[in-house]
Amino acid sequence: MVGTNSKISVAALAASVLLCSSVCDGLSTKQPASSRREVLGSILGGGAFAASSLLTNTQASYAVDTDVDSFLRSGGVAMPMGVSGQAGKAKPQTGVLLREGTDISRDLKSGNVLAEILVQKAGGGDTSDNFMAVVTSFQSPWPLASGAVYDVECRDSKTGDGAFLAVSPPIVGGSLDDVKDQFIVKSLFGPRGRFSFYGQPTDIKVKKSTMGDDGSYKVLDVSFSTLSQATQTEVPRRSKIVVFLPKGSKQAVMLVGSSSASRWSKGADKSIGDTVSSFRATAAPETNLKLRAVSKERDGLEL
Repeated sequence: MVGTNSKISVAALAASVLLCSSVCDGLSTKQPASSRREVLGSILGGGAFAASSLLTNTQASYAVDTDVDSFLRSGGVAMPMGVSGQAGKAKPQTGVLLREGTDISRDLKSGNVLAEILVQKAGGGDTSDNFMAVVTSFQSPWPLASGAVYDVECRDSKTGDGAFLAVSPPIVGGSLDDVKDQFIVKSLFGPRGRFSFYGQPTDIKVKKSTMGDDGSYKVLDVSFSTLSQATQTEVPRRSKIVVFLPKGSKQAVMLVGSSSASRWSKGADKSIGDTVSSFRATAAPETNLKLRAVSKERDGLEL
């Protein structure tokens, strides 16, 4: 009888350990603001950031996701590292290369988001000496999204409203006039795009396309549908996209805001429009430091 009770206790203990390990949360880190970030923020008109109000995007979420409809609701997975959310799924490709030694930050008071990325220079290939740094900035009412699925993205996990940064493939030509709307659509809504986690979007339509007065940016209004994993039905969404071509770059830098079509008609179009309108992408000041990108595993990768 004693031997039987001992076996039961051991089995129960083992089960408890397995259950505990399956719901452990990932670690998060915070780093203070650097003087370089403050300078870059002022260049873009965002002002200096207070170190105490900065958030970094080096967090990872490791929770079990039981809500298979989160993508339907939000355009992304609510708990991106969950079992049902990530099983067999590759990370969406936004084209964003974060510069090593910098952090993605969001000022809690102003909502200003700052991120420094790398893009290919015009007039050359993709060799190690043909990259330049670009500082991106926008104001977001939503917090930074954390987790392995995201690069630079702010979103409301309850409503699905949000905006993310994206970089296009190299363009042909030297101005935004040379960038066709379908080139932008193809780069954002392709099989590995941010909206293609459960299948490539359908019924994509460019409802409006306008060039900024000074020719430095282009704005697209797009409607499309995403596939629900749970019901296999098409869910209408709306998006506003602003496209910049930083001086000296041969890759366009974009901010993509979106919401469900039902929320769009109930006021989400204004919050997303304000966020997209605040976007800026400017060539960073040159330094003697080598340009390195943070790899998708968040390890340093020299370019």
